[in-house]
Amino acid sequence: MPALKPMAAKFLPPLDPGFVPACLWNRAYRAKVEESGRGSKLAIALERADGSLSVFRTAVLPQEPANVKANRRYAERLLKFLLWQKGGCRIMIAGDARIAGFLQGVYSPGGARSFDHAFMGGRIYGRPFVIETAEDDVALSERETAAPLGRHLDGYRIGFDLGASDRKCAAISDGEVVFSDETAWNPSAQADPQYHFDGIHDSLRRAAAHLPRVDAIGGSAAGVYVNNEVRVASLFRSVPPDLFDTRVRRLFFELREAWGGIPFDVVNDGEVTALAGSMALGDNAVLGIAMGSSLAAGFVTPRGAITTWLNELAFAPVDYREDAPADEWSGDRGVGVQYFSQQAVGRLLAPAGIDLPREMPLPAKLEQTQKLMAAGDERARRIYETIGVYFGYAIAHYADFYDFRNLLVLGRVMTGEGGDLILSIADRVLKEEFPEVAGRMRFHIPGEKGKRHGQAIAAASLPAIR
Repeated sequence: MPALKPMAAKFLPPLDPGFVPACLWNRAYRAKVEESGRGSKLAIALERADGSLSVFRTAVLPQEPANVKANRRYAERLLKFLLWQKGGCRIMIAGDARIAGFLQGVYSPGGARSFDHAFMGGRIYGRPFVIETAEDDVALSERETAAPLGRHLDGYRIGFDLGASDRKCAAISDGEVVFSDETAWNPSAQADPQYHFDGIHDSLRRAAAHLPRVDAIGGSAAGVYVNNEVRVASLFRSVPPDLFDTRVRRLFFELREAWGGIPFDVVNDGEVTALAGSMALGDNAVLGIAMGSSLAAGFVTPRGAITTWLNELAFAPVDYREDAPADEWSGDRGVGVQYFSQQAVGRLLAPAGIDLPREMPLPAKLEQTQKLMAAGDERARRIYETIGVYFGYAIAHYADFYDFRNLLVLGRVMTGEGGDLILSIADRVLKEEFPEVAGRMRFHIPGEKGKRHGQAIAAASLPAIR
């Protein structure tokens, strides 16, 4: 069988014509499996530390020499997406022991995905990461957990959101914002956890000054948080491991004690984005996407609950070419952060012919690009057109893994005319390439008030006042 070729894309990113959409590659692969008439079942089960289990069932080509490369590419990229969408420290592969053996080597301390092995093991779930062979896919029964989150608006509350370039906070009185504030900071470059504690504490004090008392505090931040513990977060990436364990891991418990032990909850910023969208829309089945310093995502189920999944789509692959741009943190290629964030804009400046100082921070480069776009600069326009094509194909890819009918899109990259163009191009890609996806979902962009206050209100609503 000749090497697998993805289905021809109807749209090419103007500044990145080599882009290979993951959804088209996967559809071409699945079509080959169907054509062969000899596809074999493959099930991937991901078990998390709380005992919950997600199962993804598919099929692979006959394990013949001509198919080995395509089978491995399909299985490896699929597992990569599932790991960062749903999370898991114990992975069970049913259907083909040879594929399981290949994945064990790739996702090992010495393998190409050593980053994922380390993070999914000790860093996130606190136990060894293992990949095992399961004898029977029928025995792999899903055990998903989901629970209502937030939506508490009684009393006097503070909501905060911690980003890579600024931290936001708001004072909430019975669901109404009475004060909001935004402060620049640079947490990812700071090795001393006291910098992070002092910065967050300062924002909380500013908000508290506008309330007669504080009954509860809720926050959102980039990274993985389990029961208010910091497990993995780029905000603390410069903190040495020993200080991370002694000061960062339980940072929010320390802050809660500083505020008298009141209800204090912190979750991933993507989850709060989706929750804010669900609250504003009065509807569920929301996938929230925030294109900022990184790519954040969150999901509210059709029943209105939040799962125990990770939804860290910054690390989930969207481009299947072998030489795709590499993520500076994980080292993997073709993952979402390089396509839907300030990093994406910075990467596309040179192909667009825009020369900005190398030492200029990414937020400043984004601001310059936005100014050029507002002035009608065609070079800036091509950057946003490129991201729009990326996004249209990525949405179709996400639709293979998420049951959503509302797509909430926000973040600094989406600000201004450039953001409008991204959505316009993505909508066109969907309608012409994936009409079945376009027909069952709606785009939502919060207004300026919603952008400023929606996240803070949703974060503040997280804790229940006992």
